[in-house]
Amino acid sequence: MVKLERILCPVDLSGTSRRALAHAAVIARWYDARLSVLHVFNAAAPFPAAGAEFVGHAAPIATPVSADQVMEEVRRFVEPVMGGGPAPELIVRDGNPVKQIVEQAEHLRADLLVIGTHGRSGFERFMLGSVTEKVVRKVSCPVLTVPPAERAETEHAIFKTILCPVDFSDGSERATAYALSLAQEADARLILLHVVESSLDPVLARETAHFTVPEYDRYRREQAADQLKALVPANARDWCTPVELVTSGKPHHEILRIADEERAELIVMGVHSRGIVDLALFGSTTNAVMRAAECPVLTLKA
Repeated sequence: MVKLERILCPVDLSGTSRRALAHAAVIARWYDARLSVLHVFNAAAPFPAAGAEFVGHAAPIATPVSADQVMEEVRRFVEPVMGGGPAPELIVRDGNPVKQIVEQAEHLRADLLVIGTHGRSGFERFMLGSVTEKVVRKVSCPVLTVPPAERAETEHAIFKTILCPVDFSDGSERATAYALSLAQEADARLILLHVVESSLDPVLARETAHFTVPEYDRYRREQAADQLKALVPANARDWCTPVELVTSGKPHHEILRIADEERAELIVMGVHSRGIVDLALFGSTTNAVMRAAECPVLTLKA
């Protein structure tokens, strides 16, 4: 069972970070965890007023004259989201957002970081999306990224359908355990997905040379289905009925397609690095899914 004691949610006072905060608050209540809300500002520059959304290349701005005023702005931003629940710890820091978020995650020993993503073009992606992507690469704890507008806005951010892509790496095994825990907490439907890629491993090719193409495809699918079933502990099936699904194609295309078809409200993914390039991209599949998913994406490093 996953144990969450400390959740960190960085906010930039935008609508997207308000959605991220709503998810963080619900998960904190599920796990009876302590929630810390962090806002990083630049004392030498203006910052968006609470709830402001970027339009074009400009944003409504407010110019605070002190850290105390920034703290008050953050307090006004947080209160409506918490809905009378336990008040979170508020942290305001001046400096570089990525550096401060990573340092706070380490200092607090956060078990989960919840952060909003922003638009995919123009000013929003250049300024704010880059912060999220850098943070995801640098922090060691699991990260839940929340998109600007979800397929169906859920007031209470409850995950009823969870999709967990599995490639049978150490990272994806950890992701499966995490997804099972979340499914239990939320009483959710869990879909375990493996995507069979078209590339052929040379060793496997020699071992299966006697197969016809249809037979080989069926062999790989059956093998993957058995591996998916083996990932689920026997006692977990007492309280949930995981769905094992095997498809073929490009992993990120299939993950996004299944998430859309099944109306998944959360994608849980493990990440492992095979080299310097993969590390820089935080895993090409994960990066592509995080950028395009219409629901929150939870990533865990091996």
